[in-house]
Amino acid sequence: MSDTSLFHESGLIVDHDGRAELFHDFLDTPTADSFLESLSVEVQWEQAELIVFGRKVVEPRLSVWYADNRMDYAYSGTSRAAHAFTPALDRLRREVQDRTGASFNSALVNLYRDGNDRLGWHADNEECNGPEPTIASLSFGAERHFDLRHRASGETRRVTLPHGSLLMMTGALQRHWVHQVPAMKKVGAPRINVTLRLVS
Repeated sequence: MSDTSLFHESGLIVDHDGRAELFHDFLDTPTADSFLESLSVEVQWEQAELIVFGRKVVEPRLSVWYADNRMDYAYSGTSRAAHAFTPALDRLRREVQDRTGASFNSALVNLYRDGNDRLGWHADNEECNGPEPTIASLSFGAERHFDLRHRASGETRRVTLPHGSLLMMTGALQRHWVHQVPAMKKVGAPRINVTLRLVS
């Protein structure tokens, strides 16, 4: 894995075949702490079963799908029933919309219980996300690595996602790049990740 110089810094991660940009201190620490506490209480976590290489496996993290239009979300051979936004999640969405100018009607919220929980290589290229989706990914709690790999060239990027940070993925990124959150065995604390989307 070839690293960039973006560890613990805000900046551009990818600027060709799509765009990925990290805003390290999008939320100050007290605000991020408040959202972490509220989401920990409000979200009723679920563990999905996925189809991977034709085999049914338990998703190696907990997650819940939220959508204004109650539109279910299908990926990796599973369909997630939509829930109504919680109060904290709706406040977070409005904060991101006000500061980025983007609009969102849904969110996939993930809980990485410790460093054993992970997210494998994939792209958020489901049809409901649209051909060039804007995805706002917010991190709360333990710091975790985030990797990007170009589909054609194999070029890679790695950043650390700190508490209160915002990662914006836009343009054709989901067509040309895949991403993952790898396991980090030494991490003992949980991380909550909120990925805001506009689905139709």
